Amino acid sequence: MSNPPNSNSRIVYSTEYGKMCPDCSKPLISCICSQLKKTIAPAATGPARVHYETQGRKGKGVTVISGLPLNEEKLTAFSKELKRKLGVGGTVKDLVIELQGDRREEVVKLLRVKGYSVK
Repeated sequence: MSNPPNSNSRIVYSTEYGKMCPDCSKPLISCICSQLKKTIAPAATGPARVHYETQGRKGKGVTVISGLPLNEEKLTAFSKELKRKLGVGGTVKDLVIELQGDRREEVVKLLRVKGYSVK
């Protein structure tokens, strides 16, 4: 089941297969798009960026690390290592690491030791 080449429409649900993948238009059961996204690292577009953010967090600040050329699995492992070394909590959302508190200086030092260029 493929869409016409110049069509802006796509199949979202099929009574035969159920939910369809928005990227490849195959049934979700046989779709491999999400697995490919996890294994392919994003292209390095420049230095890693470290900044402090409080907006949308009820005044609680987080250190945000973005731009690392790691795939989701490696980013999660690297985040775990950072959290352990710094003794803070945090998470990975949309290929961005968020660490609780203002840890910019320590994070920059650790990233440079690992060989990343940091801005």
